[in-house]
Amino acid sequence: MIASGPGQLPGILGTLAPLLHHYGYLLVAGLIFVEDFGVLVPGETVLIVAAAYAGAGRLSITVVALVGATAAILGDTVGYAAGHHLGRARVLRWGRYLLLTDRRLAAAERFFIRNGGKIVAIARFVDGLRQVNGIVAGIAGMPLRRFLVFNALGALLWVGTWSAVGYLAGNHLQAVYQQFTRYSLVPVAAAGAIPLVLGALAARRHRRRQAAGGADQGKP
Repeated sequence: MIASGPGQLPGILGTLAPLLHHYGYLLVAGLIFVEDFGVLVPGETVLIVAAAYAGAGRLSITVVALVGATAAILGDTVGYAAGHHLGRARVLRWGRYLLLTDRRLAAAERFFIRNGGKIVAIARFVDGLRQVNGIVAGIAGMPLRRFLVFNALGALLWVGTWSAVGYLAGNHLQAVYQQFTRYSLVPVAAAGAIPLVLGALAARRHRRRQAAGGADQGKP
């Protein structure tokens, strides 16, 4: 039980505060764990709020970070196992409850196959990819050892980033939250632009190869 934390918090932060008072680290572990194998819950948000409570002296930031990282790694590993063992058809059968459509899954699979492990590491920072990261990696057949390495790296970077933000914000979390929500679409938009940029670069390389091939054929 936590005595008290930062002042009145806005939006979903205020909704999570009473639950964090009551359940503490267990709430952090539970929400992050289930979010990371596809359930749409505010795992990232509870991590930020818990770190803010730590900044206010009501929780241990070390424990928050350890609990968050462990839950994130385990949650994505469960998602990987589900994708690997259940297969695409069964995942899609249950995925409709998580808004995981065939079109979304196909796009994510292509993206993972092209970019490999580094996508596992950065996907946590993109809402939508974070929830299906492990599932798609399992379906796509990424080797387990490679997945575990990049999964752990991504979890540590993600937990470290948001733990630091929440901890340093402390009682100023309202102002931070307002700025976060104001610019929250920026990383999402940037992530959505990645496939377009990659496609444009691939098309440009293809045109250059065709041009080079045509020039070679024209030589005597």
